[in-house]
Amino acid sequence: MGTSETNVVGWKARISHELIEYGINAIYLALVFASFTEYRRLLLAAHDIVYTNYWVAVIEGLVLGKVIMIGSILRLGRWVEDKPLIVPTLYKTVVFTVLVAVFKVIEHGLRGLWHGLGFMGGLAEVSEQGVEIALANALVILVAFIPFFAVKELGRVWGTERIWALFFRKRAAP
Repeated sequence: MGTSETNVVGWKARISHELIEYGINAIYLALVFASFTEYRRLLLAAHDIVYTNYWVAVIEGLVLGKVIMIGSILRLGRWVEDKPLIVPTLYKTVVFTVLVAVFKVIEHGLRGLWHGLGFMGGLAEVSEQGVEIALANALVILVAFIPFFAVKELGRVWGTERIWALFFRKRAAP
């Protein structure tokens, strides 16, 4: 096999790996957000308010899955990877929660531009919701990221194939 053929196979494998990782990230996040959407729907139904914005959970999962990949490309948290697993897990959880919060602010600003309110008009929408709502959303993301990054860190140390086998392949009885 020539060098150019090897490069093509390498790029195909890398693209395939990135798409699979993105898919797993997006599905996990969409499921987390969908569960909170269902919780919100049940709370509001008690007051006869209809809430069925499940598509928002899917879009949030897709966008935040990409945000996580961007953070990984920027190598956020790589400097703590030689420490005990709790350190990179919690560090990445906090750093990526902050990164998501920054992207959410930018998203609201861009939404304001889209609706003709201007960037600051979109940010005003965020401030109208209140600090409590923003902190609650950040807390949800923070808690959802803990097991997410714990499994990712285990995969980094033990290998993703081994983690996949532990979760999805039948094991012999003890």
